[in-house]
Amino acid sequence: MAEDRPIVLYPAYFDLKRSRQEGRRVPKSLAVDAPTAEEIEKAAKALGLSPKVEPDTAFPSSHWRKEGRVLVKADFYKTSVIRKVAERIKGARQA
Repeated sequence: MAEDRPIVLYPAYFDLKRSRQEGRRVPKSLAVDAPTAEEIEKAAKALGLSPKVEPDTAFPSSHWRKEGRVLVKADFYKTSVIRKVAERIKGARQA
């Protein structure tokens, strides 16, 4: 993997109301309604990924929405990180 480059997680990746074309990266069964950067941070922290929140950044294709983003360090692929974080967020919402 690339040396010391963090994995970037945007709330759009987990948003139930967005389509795949609009940036959702998880299946609808794992997506949640209006996820926040703080929820992503909690889920990443629970997975031991040492998250860092950047609150005033926006997803590139919807640059007018300043939803924030989360940077994490992980030794595995971005898709698996996204899936694990999505499962954590979904579980936290259901609890």
